[in-house]
Amino acid sequence: MATSGIHSSYPEYAGTSSLDTIRETEYGHLDAHDHVYLDYTGSGLASQWQYQQHSSRLQGGVFGNPHSASPASEAATVLVDETRRRVLRHLNASPAEYTVIFTQNATAAARLVGEAYPFSRRARLVLTADNHNSINGLREFARARHARTTYVPVRAPELRVDGADVVASLPKRARLRDFFCGLSPSSRKGGQKESNGLFAYPAQSNFSGVRHPLSWVGLAQERGYDVLLDAAAYLPTGTGLDLSIIKPEFVTVSWYKVFGYPTGVGCLIARRDALERLSAAGRPWFSGGTVHAAAVGADFHKMAPGGDGFEDGTLNFLAIPDVATGLDWIAKVGPSLIETRVKCLTGWFLERLLALRHSDGFPMAVVYGPTDSKSRGGTVSFNLVDAGGKVVDERLVALESAAAMISLRTGCFCNPGVGEAAFGLDTSILKRRFEKQPPVSLDRYLDALGMPSGGAIRVSFGIASTAKDVDRFFGFVEKTYKDRITTSVGLPPRGHC
Repeated sequence: MATSGIHSSYPEYAGTSSLDTIRETEYGHLDAHDHVYLDYTGSGLASQWQYQQHSSRLQGGVFGNPHSASPASEAATVLVDETRRRVLRHLNASPAEYTVIFTQNATAAARLVGEAYPFSRRARLVLTADNHNSINGLREFARARHARTTYVPVRAPELRVDGADVVASLPKRARLRDFFCGLSPSSRKGGQKESNGLFAYPAQSNFSGVRHPLSWVGLAQERGYDVLLDAAAYLPTGTGLDLSIIKPEFVTVSWYKVFGYPTGVGCLIARRDALERLSAAGRPWFSGGTVHAAAVGADFHKMAPGGDGFEDGTLNFLAIPDVATGLDWIAKVGPSLIETRVKCLTGWFLERLLALRHSDGFPMAVVYGPTDSKSRGGTVSFNLVDAGGKVVDERLVALESAAAMISLRTGCFCNPGVGEAAFGLDTSILKRRFEKQPPVSLDRYLDALGMPSGGAIRVSFGIASTAKDVDRFFGFVEKTYKDRITTSVGLPPRGHC
């Protein structure tokens, strides 16, 4: 099935032809190096325009450490504050309701919430089993405060979460006690409801591409829970998140996943009322940039108000303005255009993947998650199957695809819950086995799980993806694996999951 096939299956793909020109001009280095990039869930790609804007800004100004009245400091502060406003505009969030806290990435944003959230025996943590480990790690903060962590299961084969299971995992308790036991009478605001805890889930799975309903935000809030929405895998596909309609307390983002550059800059977008409650609960430490005042002779410090009390140390003030540049680039190209192309390529990729056959008619691939483009993003996880019916070792695919200049992702993608569901692992057996003798290496861990491989292969699409990329991938797969018996002998040990 050649490139022309996508037009018959997805006629709307023709309306995205301007992206082919953008691929040639702004991302021409891909074709110059004969490179097929299929890892947009891992990281987006930056355009030449973004790099030019970065260079022009640095060459045309003098920028210094913020938190000062010097001209260089003021220049940096202005650009950082403009970027905060640009982020809020992108998410259609009111500055009166939300604030932007810059972090290193979405992981650091989640940690800010976890370390200050008032978990207790009465305020628990509810997670979907489909979560990145950056969100799974919140359970350690909950455990330290004697809070219970509950997981909402993922159901195979589509690897979706049933809404009824979400409701069952969020028991509603009508309580009018103070949100925090330590609040002073003046700060109680007349019987403010005590939270039942924190509900955290991804808008889109980084493993399967499944999009979980944004309506769960309001559902959880109605049942007395705060919500942390992980948008790291959701925003890169061009789909908007409107915070004037969906109003989670916390949203985590890694901007390099959206537009490639800058790396090392993420955001916690927090509702101001929720941030006040975190501030009242108290952060476990203070640092440069987070305190209004501190003393050494006296054991005293006062945290800075609002988001300033959560931005640790000196901001990445030379890179943060590139977030605004990246958002301008996405707006310039057109988010709906990107979304349409990603949807077409994903659907077409799935069709071709499911049609792969060895000469005897045996399928060459198994897909983990939805096999169509309904309620999913541009991420597809699967494994190849050799002519003997055995899953092809993902390390072999990683090595051989790299040799063919194809960038994709292999492994478990830091999402063990979906991996357990995808591979049908019995978690009760895992618990008993690991409590008895924890594995000392990833390979032994996988052996203990009974996994047929070290995870899966993940392909994902983005702004510079084309139908020719899909053709290249399938040409490689058919040439390399059709009618072949593979082996794992001689492959290097796995590093980490």
